[in-house]
Amino acid sequence: MEALVADLLSAAARAEPTKIALSEAATGRTVTWAALDDLADRVAQGLSAAGMVAGYRVMIAVTNRIEFVATYLGVLRARMVAVPINPRSATGEVVRMLVDSGSRMVVADETTIGMVRSAVAGVTEAFEAADMVAPQPRLVSIATTLEPGERSWDHLVLETGTPVPGTTDPESLAVLLYTSGTSGRPRAAMLSHRALAANIAQAAEVVPPMINGRDVVLGVLPLFHVYGLNAVLGQVLRQHARMVLVDGFDPEGSLDIIEDEAISVLPVAPPVFAYWMQVPGLEDRLGPVRTVLSGSAPLGPELTAAFTAKTGLAIQQGYGLTEAAPVVTSTQCSADPDPGSVGAPLPGISIRLVDETGGEPEDEDPGQIQIRGNNLFSGYWPDGADGPDAEGWWSTGDVGYLDASGDLVLVDRLKELVIVSGFNVYPSEVEDVIVELDDVAEAAVIGVDDPLTGEAVVAYVKPRHEVAEDRLTEQVRAHCAARLAGFKQPKTIHVVATLPYTVTGKVQKGRLRATERRRALGLLE
Repeated sequence: MEALVADLLSAAARAEPTKIALSEAATGRTVTWAALDDLADRVAQGLSAAGMVAGYRVMIAVTNRIEFVATYLGVLRARMVAVPINPRSATGEVVRMLVDSGSRMVVADETTIGMVRSAVAGVTEAFEAADMVAPQPRLVSIATTLEPGERSWDHLVLETGTPVPGTTDPESLAVLLYTSGTSGRPRAAMLSHRALAANIAQAAEVVPPMINGRDVVLGVLPLFHVYGLNAVLGQVLRQHARMVLVDGFDPEGSLDIIEDEAISVLPVAPPVFAYWMQVPGLEDRLGPVRTVLSGSAPLGPELTAAFTAKTGLAIQQGYGLTEAAPVVTSTQCSADPDPGSVGAPLPGISIRLVDETGGEPEDEDPGQIQIRGNNLFSGYWPDGADGPDAEGWWSTGDVGYLDASGDLVLVDRLKELVIVSGFNVYPSEVEDVIVELDDVAEAAVIGVDDPLTGEAVVAYVKPRHEVAEDRLTEQVRAHCAARLAGFKQPKTIHVVATLPYTVTGKVQKGRLRATERRRALGLLE
């Protein structure tokens, strides 16, 4: 069995105690491997002293900073369950995740404290409205003025307690990550200690290594996302590299950090390349870089070729999913990389294609992608539903084919996910929010291509009664801004008299997508 994530930290602290593990670009703060190991230990002890026990969920609503990493590793070390969330989530979203996960504690910082306080109050109101009693999540606050009943970060890590006794079962739950799954509202993928460790080990077998011990890694990918959390931070832990934490992406600012910190590995999401290509003299700003890694959403071959031609740097693409912890394929595993593919499977991961009957597709027809490996999740919270089958295969909901060299080429998605800047948006969640408005009878949400974010959310809205189009559009926009994270909010809103339906009464979203394609070609006003 591969070393578990918290054990990787202990190994790094023993091997290179004085080497800098993390630094913050904005503040200049640094922490060595030995200091990070000690901090994670103190988090684990502080959680125990606060009455938290193995299996309790701890929500982490924190930006990319040292305390996020220490909290995450301390939670795992205490055999509790980490629930990282987008720190820019809307209050209503956090209320739902708190109730769904049953989190007993929330760690927040100065950028999230207001939202988290409102969400914790919302949980209490939700249970009171249902005439139920539930424990109110306790709040740990980093670098803020405390309110009654709250615990400070300094208090948490200075408390002395007994770490949770016993050893960690690799099959026990380590992380809940909210994703759209294959249907319905976002739900939490259950990632075990085994799944996290397996994918770190699988990625570490790639030759040449994605990240090595001499690398300085750009930590701009959000740590609440599985890509930043396990694909990047996991490799940093495994290889004893140094990670420069950055909160939020700025095209010019990120390039300054690359130069100032001598960044050698750039793990980024596809929209980054479109932004960087607009920066004059880009090719002169990436001197220290040896490897560029792209994941979380498809990257067009044209943009890939243009970036490489401009900078001389090849982009190593990959395919992954939250449920796979996350990396499934990489062009670094390809014998003959094709710009249109996402590469070959990592060692220890198997891929097969199936048609609608579950059989093998004919000839070179595309099929639904199924994967198998020790990195797969244990199903969705709370009961493990829709996880791998009895033989270990899991259907991704994505469609693709294998080219002549065995590389995977993505074709389509069976599920209706919209991927905005690498983040999943499930249309039904946005639709549910829009139809909360009294003036809205129905709503249909789709994704369209966007040059900067990969895809953008477009909403078609049918009024309940006669209402001014401009007024309804502004209502929808304001309501979504209050209820949804920014990346989930519709970029474009169309008010329509009717929506197209199938004979079974479902909205024909294919027709809406076709309308948007015609609009993009200038065939519609």
